[in-house]
Order: sequence, then structure tokens, then C-alpha cells
Amino acid sequence: MKRVSVHVPLYLPEGLYGRLRDMRNSRADDGAVGGLAGDREVEYAFIGAELPPGPGKALDFGCGPGFLSLLAAQRGYHVLAMDLEPQRFLWTHPSVEFRKADILREEMPENHFDVILNCSSVEHVGIPSRYSVAKDDANGDGDLLAMARMLRMLKGGGRMLLTVPVGRDAVFAPLHRVYGAERLPRLLEAFTVSKEVYWVKDERCQWALVDRAEALHFTATADYHQVMRSRYALGCFVLTRPGPE
Repeated sequence: MKRVSVHVPLYLPEGLYGRLRDMRNSRADDGAVGGLAGDREVEYAFIGAELPPGPGKALDFGCGPGFLSLLAAQRGYHVLAMDLEPQRFLWTHPSVEFRKADILREEMPENHFDVILNCSSVEHVGIPSRYSVAKDDANGDGDLLAMARMLRMLKGGGRMLLTVPVGRDAVFAPLHRVYGAERLPRLLEAFTVSKEVYWVKDERCQWALVDRAEALHFTATADYHQVMRSRYALGCFVLTRPGPE
């Protein structure tokens, strides 16, 4: 009898996907340098360090399980936590409001938010079959349109704390984009970049600080059937909206 392997896509909620991914990567049983285990620690630490104290209004875009929403609320912000998929937080806070919504379609106020948290979210916008996206209505530019919308939502002088996969430019549908020398400047062009920090896994499979050139030269990989073994560099940015406060 001939043995046949069949790969069937399985779509998982982001929270479950992240936990399974970290469990798989943390094994490092093949000795390879890579994997994404520890990426959230790097991103959350960066955002926590760069989040100014409130009071104010904050948007947590692509909030997932809401860790950053709770962080911002405890720093004195009133937080709108937004995600394409339903979320049930394991906590409650009077300063956090959840809204299931599409950033490209939802009616949102302009010149409203003091801070926008955009942690590994914008790279998914508009890519079909991920996070309830049925089709690409933005001709491949959903991420750029989302950034333009969020720019208008920020007050003058408002801050966006952004983390994204970086490396050589690539689109790994239906997973995510990777931002390199071509698309990263387009993603950031309307903002003032106040700070940028880059990380890559080193030979010990630990995230290490590198310069921009090395990070954008990294060759990312992604296999839908082995999503927990994806590899890319990380870019962390403090962006501000030009204009008076």
C-alpha cells in the first residue's frame, strides 16, 4: 500500500496559535538557529519601555488576548482594544473597551488617540484567509491603508509603538508580510521615526540587537504547514504624527 501525505490547512485563533508556536519553537530539537520563541517578550518589553504615562486615549490595534491593553490601562489610558476576531479577556478593567472591527472599514474618530499600539498586527492586514479576511479588497496594500488611517486617528504629536517582521521583502500568504528595504520605508513614510531598534536570532537561538542593515538583509522563511518554524527579524519603532500637539 502506498503511503500518501495530505496537508490540510487549519486556521487557529491568534492566542492559541501563539501558544502552540512558542511551545514548538522552545524545543529547538533540531539545533537550528531560528524560530520565533521569545518574540513577544522582545516586543512587549519594547512597547512597555516606550509607552509614556497617561492619562490619555489609546488604541490597541490587533489586541489579541489584550496584554498591551491592560498595560496601557494601568499606565492611565482609556483603551479601545480592537481585533478582527472575538476576544474574551481573562481579566476586566474599567478603562478598557473591546470592539470587534476591521480597521479598514470601521468608522473611527480622527485626531483622537494619544497613543496607538500596533504590535505585530499590521503585517496581516488584507491578507486573505487569515484573521477572518475573506478576500483582498485593497490590491495588496491593506497594510499601507491601515497605517494611513491610523495616522489620521492620532493627535498631532501622537505616538505609535510599532513592531513588525523585517528582513528581505516578502509576502508569505496567508500568514504575513516581511518588511525590507522596499516596503518598510513605504510603511513608515508618513510618520516621523523617533526610534528604531532591530533584533535577529543569534547562533544560540536568542534574540540579539543588530543594526538596520543586518536586519533588513535577513532572509525570512515561512511554511504554512510548519508555521511554528517561521523565521524573521524584528523591527521595533517609535513613530510620531507630525504636527502640533
